[in-house]
Amino acid sequence: MLTTLAMLMSLSATATAPMVAQQRGGEVDVELVLAVDTSRSMDYEEVRVQREGYVEALKHKEFIDAVKTGLTGRIAISYFEWAGDVVPESIIDWTVIENEQDAINFAAKLEARPINTQRRTSISAAIAQGATMIVANSYRGMRQVIDVSGDGPNNSGNPVVPARNKAMEAGIIINGLAIMLRPSGAAGGLDKYYGDCVIGGPGSFVLPVHEIEDFAVAVRRKLVLEISGLTPGTTVQKAAANQPSSDCLVGEKQWQDLFDR
Repeated sequence: MLTTLAMLMSLSATATAPMVAQQRGGEVDVELVLAVDTSRSMDYEEVRVQREGYVEALKHKEFIDAVKTGLTGRIAISYFEWAGDVVPESIIDWTVIENEQDAINFAAKLEARPINTQRRTSISAAIAQGATMIVANSYRGMRQVIDVSGDGPNNSGNPVVPARNKAMEAGIIINGLAIMLRPSGAAGGLDKYYGDCVIGGPGSFVLPVHEIEDFAVAVRRKLVLEISGLTPGTTVQKAAANQPSSDCLVGEKQWQDLFDR
């Protein structure tokens, strides 16, 4: 386990490990990390609606019912924001949710955070941070999931595919929410890029969001699916053995082209 942790942390020199000593630990149905993009390719209004979507989803009856109907009836959840790097002060450490009040309390912590945006997009840093937090915690989940939301391809830090593959080797599932409010430059669409280059693990999936008003419903649907261990029928899926058909370095190439002008 220590070898795995060191390997994952090496993917991102800035991965910020949580404070394990404060955790209760124990068995949970799922260990779920919410990794949320706050890059400047989204304007303030979009980031605000995204935040409200997570807050609303966490307090919704469908989410709470999904938690209660699990085998143990409890999940461990954490949250952080990322752009060109993980934002250390955005980390909400591991919290057990097993009833409505737990969910409301966690949502309140998120709602109280100031809304800020940062430069660049490093999905690889988000995956490395999420994997480090999962491997280092004291919970025993039947599933470990990193839930990545983003509006563009990786263009900073390490390439995304090695980070994704290392997390998968540790038994972690990565799901995606592709925010497609404007063109991303990824051939075939950002959902295809996420399907080929970002998500991975048994039952992994990506949900697209095309309209800002659909964000809250999409977040709620994704959380319920992740907690229940279900897979939506209409998603872009990727088997680990398949060779990606998308250019997984498209974001890096876009940034280099912009830099060279």
